[in-house]
Amino acid sequence: MDKIKVGIIGFGTVGSGTYKVLTENFQEIKNKTGLSFQVNKIADLNKELVVEKIGNADLYTDNINEVIEYSDIVVELIGGTTIAREVVEKALTKKKHVVTANKALIALYGKDLFALAEKNNIALMYEAAVAGGIPIIKTIREGLVGNKISWVVGILNGTTNYILSEMKNNGLSFETALKQAQELGYAEADPTFDIEGIDAAHKITILASIVFGIPLNFSETFVEGIRSLDLADVSYAEELGYRIKLLGIAKNNNNKIEIRVHPTLIPSSRLIANVDGPMNAILVNGNMVGPTLYYGAGAGSEATASAVVADIVDIGRLIHQNVIPLIPNYGFQENSLTHKNIANISEITSGFYLRIPIRDSSGVLANITKFFASKNISIDAMTQKESKSSIDQKTDVLIVVKLAKESIIDEIIKDIQSKEFCLSKIIKIRLELLNK
Repeated sequence: MDKIKVGIIGFGTVGSGTYKVLTENFQEIKNKTGLSFQVNKIADLNKELVVEKIGNADLYTDNINEVIEYSDIVVELIGGTTIAREVVEKALTKKKHVVTANKALIALYGKDLFALAEKNNIALMYEAAVAGGIPIIKTIREGLVGNKISWVVGILNGTTNYILSEMKNNGLSFETALKQAQELGYAEADPTFDIEGIDAAHKITILASIVFGIPLNFSETFVEGIRSLDLADVSYAEELGYRIKLLGIAKNNNNKIEIRVHPTLIPSSRLIANVDGPMNAILVNGNMVGPTLYYGAGAGSEATASAVVADIVDIGRLIHQNVIPLIPNYGFQENSLTHKNIANISEITSGFYLRIPIRDSSGVLANITKFFASKNISIDAMTQKESKSSIDQKTDVLIVVKLAKESIIDEIIKDIQSKEFCLSKIIKIRLELLNK
């Protein structure tokens, strides 16, 4: 079969981009594969939108079943986890190969969907679900297959990276930077999934699974967003030689897996610290290759569609050769998957930045250092800022600890917070050196 029929369900930003890549680069793809990929049907709630973008009403249908029935490959680009899940399940049951860019669907329901695909000896591919146009899933499952990966760290959400870049580079408050991101189209009218870290958490959950060979388990991923991040801490971090990024982090720590998303200080000398604007970057540490960095557009019509089409082409080759998928969905053989313990955030060991608002008076710094000494925690850097007011002598003490257990740092914070010299909430931001 040299002609592969593709059905697209959902014709928004990524759906229209997928159609554009398949049609405009038709000859390029055919030259590389020997196959002709033909968009056979497009389903969307908005017929006018489809016809306007492609100029052909014949391809449009409002019947999802029709797309599934008359396609070799079904491309689900609806988003969400209700109708999209029904569509994917129906297509897989009908023994139709599926491509999706739906990170929430994979993170929450991937386990069952993968099992259904395997039962029917068909492919369910999801490259575009993580980091848009960066082929990170293919890289990990194929390019780094000879490595044991100890950790993966990523800037996985362009909206939050744009906001943090504007706070750092232009001194904007969080609220102002968010409004600007919305005006430029980098943030949705309701940006909750982005700024609360949920979008990045879906993605790091997927990456953790294919890196460590563990079942998808979004419910155990720790999530903390950037909504409460203060411009003062972005500026202070810069002074100390760090940048703050919203990172998705997955680590194998003595067979206990950490999966977490939160604002993180990283040394400004690291390449990933200098990824600005709405871009994505992923740093993967393999035991043979060492750390490797992948950078590019994490969203957008054509960038994400590029990853969708890569999956379509891979499936087209399988169809042409009449073989079942050779690469496991997780990147590990099913009988090699392990149910490893996921670490609670209180158990992790990392670095920490603390901002302690104090009343500047004699003996305060000595008192603060005693709390750390009592827990055998070494302070790597401590700075007292100038008093903000000559009347009440309010100021900030900045402390950097490069290695400590989270639960112990929380105990120290609680003890300091109870003292009279501590004037308001202590700010804690985790720190990662990314050097081994």
